[in-house]
Amino acid sequence: MGQAARAESLDTFPRLLARNARDLGNRPAYREKEFGIWQSRTWAETQGAVLALAAGLEALGLRPGDHLAIIGRNRPHLYWAMVAAQACGAVPVPLYQDAVAEEVGFVLRHCGARFVVAGDQEQVDKVLEVSGRLPRLEEIVYLDPKGLRNYDHSRLHRLRDVAEAGRAAGPRISALLAEVVRRL
Repeated sequence: MGQAARAESLDTFPRLLARNARDLGNRPAYREKEFGIWQSRTWAETQGAVLALAAGLEALGLRPGDHLAIIGRNRPHLYWAMVAAQACGAVPVPLYQDAVAEEVGFVLRHCGARFVVAGDQEQVDKVLEVSGRLPRLEEIVYLDPKGLRNYDHSRLHRLRDVAEAGRAAGPRISALLAEVVRRL
């Protein structure tokens, strides 16, 4: 395979992740400090997490062409949500964590987002504040549950639970990996 063909086959983040998981599997991909201790994730672990999240998002109803907004500070799980959206054929729409509710609402309305992945309660609150003006918004997935216990969870989902649901769909993850390499 020529250099141009190799470069073309690595034209999406899911494809790059698949290549890195294959070639660099046990090497560190992400590092994040948690409780003062650096936690590392390998490329293989990252790919597993991304595909589990993608399968879980599909189970919630995310479809190719949908827009999935991501709001929060720089955390590996939020980047994984962007790659998971692409693996599903959806369009990730990142927003600044310091955007006010009206700005968040404008972007979500403009792109027609059906799904939001939010980092924490602050981001969830912004989305909920403008949700009455977002007719396409269906599901909100959040990373940090702190402060969200007493919220209405009819359309709020913890990211960890969505990923677990995706892992439970084991064969779907294998099919999703093959589909990522084939279709994207």
